[in-house]
Amino acid sequence: MIPESVLTTVEALDPEHGVHIAGIGRAAASGETFDVWNPATETLLATFASGGAAEATAAVDAAEAAFAGWAATAPRDRGEILRRAFERMIARREELAGLISAENGKALADARAEVSYAAEFFRWFSEEAVRPEGGYGSSPTGGVRTVVTERPVGIAALATPWNFPAAMATRKIGPALAAGCSVVLKPASETPLTALAVTQILEEAGAPAGVVNLVVGSSSDAIVSTWLADPRVRKISFTGSTGVGRLLLTQAAARIVNSSMELGGNAPFVIAPDADIQAAVAGAMIAKFRNGGQACTAANRFYVHADVVDDFATRLGTAMKELRVGSAFEEGTTVGPMISAKAVAGLSAVVDEAIQQGAKVAYRAEAGTREGHFFPPTLLIEVPPDAAVVQNESFGPVAPVVTWTDEAELLAQVNGTALGLASYVYSGDLKWAMQFAERLEAGMVGINRGIVSDPSAPFGGVKQSGIGREGAREGIRAFTEVQYFSIDWS
Repeated sequence: MIPESVLTTVEALDPEHGVHIAGIGRAAASGETFDVWNPATETLLATFASGGAAEATAAVDAAEAAFAGWAATAPRDRGEILRRAFERMIARREELAGLISAENGKALADARAEVSYAAEFFRWFSEEAVRPEGGYGSSPTGGVRTVVTERPVGIAALATPWNFPAAMATRKIGPALAAGCSVVLKPASETPLTALAVTQILEEAGAPAGVVNLVVGSSSDAIVSTWLADPRVRKISFTGSTGVGRLLLTQAAARIVNSSMELGGNAPFVIAPDADIQAAVAGAMIAKFRNGGQACTAANRFYVHADVVDDFATRLGTAMKELRVGSAFEEGTTVGPMISAKAVAGLSAVVDEAIQQGAKVAYRAEAGTREGHFFPPTLLIEVPPDAAVVQNESFGPVAPVVTWTDEAELLAQVNGTALGLASYVYSGDLKWAMQFAERLEAGMVGINRGIVSDPSAPFGGVKQSGIGREGAREGIRAFTEVQYFSIDWS
């Protein structure tokens, strides 16, 4: 059952007027709506206004009207608004966590952690807003002084996924607003309620009407394509699958739109023979099962040295027995449902294929006979390196273990993918771990640590895992352009 307090929060958001433009909630001009479901119970959570091309254009109109004033707002004032938004999110942590769990399905502990993580982007970029970069120098030829400054790139279109509905929004909105951009946001249609709550919190914190606008609908393509075709939109920042990212980059190329892409991952988790196995297991539990494995940074494939593979598998299986599968609102739940029946079917297929290829099930949790999109946390051992569950992002609570002995072969397997977002390395020899990490084709590497996300660090990948970085100073640079003044000094 979804608690009455959560349903009250949903009702207060007024999702039937969930198209939020210039500070006003409205229904779609077409009158169309779409349904938001709780994936644990398959019950209707809300009916949401379904925006389309008309609403997308209206959102850009509002963002254009607000842009000049917002860009001219003192950085300190922009920062203070973000700081107040941070404080409001923390004060409403339980309310927001309940909302996330209701529409996303993740365990309440995960949802609470996401709210804290999401809010931190507002605090971090409230501080970065007052630290503009620039430079001053003289030309080598003499008689000229050069002043280098940064300016906001313009109206930014933001598209976010369902797996972290608060954090993926704040990770983009925070730096965009800090830089002086106005934004149009399209959250995933599976999880629009959290994004609407964040939008309203920003306006409560003082963001002027039109600085943050939200449009979501049953046809995501109609919204984002409208934005990419609009000459007033100068930035696209997208988090999602590599396939969709390719399509958006193709559209962005037509107008040379400034693009940031945080795309898919296939993170390897490497365990050396001298690793602290208990620490590796603890890290694996975080890297694999946070949000039920539905994270782009989730450990997707475990490469464990032959000397310690039996010990690791035994200890990991024991730790997995402590996981409790269920609805977020059931006491003791640590792993919630997957986002859809399609996701469950896809993961089931690759696990079955791996077993047919010789993999063995070392542990499989009890998911029970319940309604909802549940998949039992599963540990596979003796998995062939070329199995689909290893080669492709599984995005679920399955841990496939591949045994390794030869380091050169290991490196070839680990890097033998088109994706390169996150990696994890556990070893008792820090020098070896660092040297190995330097050879990994990944944008982020956790060394003896099962988590890499941090607002103060540049988040992003290489190869087909994306373009650009989010978080840290790099996050605000993504929403600025460099301009310089060449001044006659003769």
